[in-house]
Amino acid sequence: MTTIQEQNPPKETSLKSVLVIHGGAGTILREKMSNEKDKAYRDQLEKVLRSGMKALKEGKSSVETVELVVRLMEDSPLFNAGKGAVFNHKGEQEMDASIMNGADLNAGAIAGVRHIKNPITAARMVMERSKHVMLSGQGAEDFMKEQGGELVEPAYFYDERRYRQLKNAIRRSQIELDHDGKDSTNPLDKEDGKQGSLWSKESEKFGTVGAVALDYKGNLAAATSTGGMTNKQYGRIGDSPIIGAGTYANNKTCAVSCTGHGEYFIRNVVAYDVAAIMDYQNKSLKEAAEYVVNTKLKEQNASGGLIALDAKGNVAMPFNTKGMYRGVIYEDGRIEVKIYAEE
Repeated sequence: MTTIQEQNPPKETSLKSVLVIHGGAGTILREKMSNEKDKAYRDQLEKVLRSGMKALKEGKSSVETVELVVRLMEDSPLFNAGKGAVFNHKGEQEMDASIMNGADLNAGAIAGVRHIKNPITAARMVMERSKHVMLSGQGAEDFMKEQGGELVEPAYFYDERRYRQLKNAIRRSQIELDHDGKDSTNPLDKEDGKQGSLWSKESEKFGTVGAVALDYKGNLAAATSTGGMTNKQYGRIGDSPIIGAGTYANNKTCAVSCTGHGEYFIRNVVAYDVAAIMDYQNKSLKEAAEYVVNTKLKEQNASGGLIALDAKGNVAMPFNTKGMYRGVIYEDGRIEVKIYAEE
């Protein structure tokens, strides 16, 4: 695998397409990762990147491409989205997803669905075939069925490893959240007056997935999909399906997909915040993304990361956790896949 040291395209080339993906940020430690698991993640991320770039080179739009690559990650049990979605407190999967077109600011999202095989495809259908931006629960599933989308029985999403995670989380009375391993002191982390953090420490990460792309017409798009948190309250919705919080795209600024402690990403409108800083303060993509993740969120003890891409092909992948599954591929075939913070 060829790795690149710089996250910006070479100045001497005329950039036409770039694809960036993430598989979630959290307490991802090299010493906790077997060689087999490390390789499985890297191989899958590289496969997804190459499939996405092939689509871009064939003339697929940025919207088509981010849907394609997120679908591929939803179909993999390695990630907490689609096939690999985690269980809520009731022992069910509730999935969220969103997509946004930077060319016209059109967007679509679905939340709290249990039978849609590929939530990101449902989000795109909402964007392109309805008058709305977000549909949830049964309404989203009925709409998907009307549009001829693929629905499956909940058994399709069942994974024994995920179920064990739920049982362990219930036993510890914790919600399994991807974060940097520090106990939160936020008052929301106390339940019914009991002392102790509700958010647990994790040594593994099976995370939210996302993609941002720049196509040959110069259009940006972003997409995000997730199963949320293990042992989350039934009906809980995080930032992933919320336009401006977990997903945002605008050709004038950038495309962003987020992963992390969703409540904070919602409160800080993180994805849009990166774009707004670029627009209002004339900051570069890297400056804006780094400030939001490693200054603003960090000051609130909020953990996570994001991937971002601007219309010139510049890339930013900041995170404030121990690791983030991430990768980027350029049209000339240069590819970068990383997992740990020290890479």
